[in-house]
Amino acid sequence: MGLSAVTVLGVDRPGVIAAVTGSLADCGANIQDSTMTLLGGHVAMMLLVSGDLDGDELLKRLRTSDLVVTASAIEARRHFCEEGDGLGYVLTVHGPDRTGIVSAVSAVLAADGGNITGMSTRLTGRLYVLIADVELPKEVDVAALMRRLAAVGAGLDAEITFRPVKPDLS
Repeated sequence: MGLSAVTVLGVDRPGVIAAVTGSLADCGANIQDSTMTLLGGHVAMMLLVSGDLDGDELLKRLRTSDLVVTASAIEARRHFCEEGDGLGYVLTVHGPDRTGIVSAVSAVLAADGGNITGMSTRLTGRLYVLIADVELPKEVDVAALMRRLAAVGAGLDAEITFRPVKPDLS
């Protein structure tokens, strides 16, 4: 059974997600992982699907003037931090919009081996908001990392918070 990465970018309208996921199902592909969001009035989707997906057939089914669709076969990869090997955190940034916010924050995390596993940004008026899920190797000095993040935040005139993810209580 193959693995494929599918991307979709297009004008947002009711039914886009239904059309894409229905076409994937009709092609015999099962959605394993996905992320979908609106970016400036456009829907942006990335999906990891299993099954023997015929990319040409999918593109034929979804051929519309308002969608750009790609499908590529990929190899399965091991996750950055296997379960129990890393530490999960949520990072938030609130401040005025300016060039380089994501670059500055991600560089600090990467210097300690941190991996951003999910990120969302929004501009609301002049307020820029970033929320990221971060995995850190266990050996990272979290207090020192937090001090470096605070210094970056001060330089950006932004407030940065960094807190551990609380495990599910079952």
